[in-house]
Amino acid sequence: MGLGDKISNKAEEVKGKAKEKVGDATDNPEMHAEGKGEKYQAEAKQVGDKMKDVGRDAKDDLGR
Repeated sequence: MGLGDKISNKAEEVKGKAKEKVGDATDNPEMHAEGKGEKYQAEAKQVGDKMKDVGRDAKDDLGR
């Protein structure tokens, strides 16, 4: 996975966390839920990226 994608996914996670906290602070459950969803979506992308990296590393190790 490219560095740009990793940065983008992390930024999306931070944005979701911020939106979740603003929703809490303003007693806005809709914004809280939206932020939580964005955060989890970004975290899932990061897990997928890590799995791809592990798979690529394993493939490289087997090729040696």
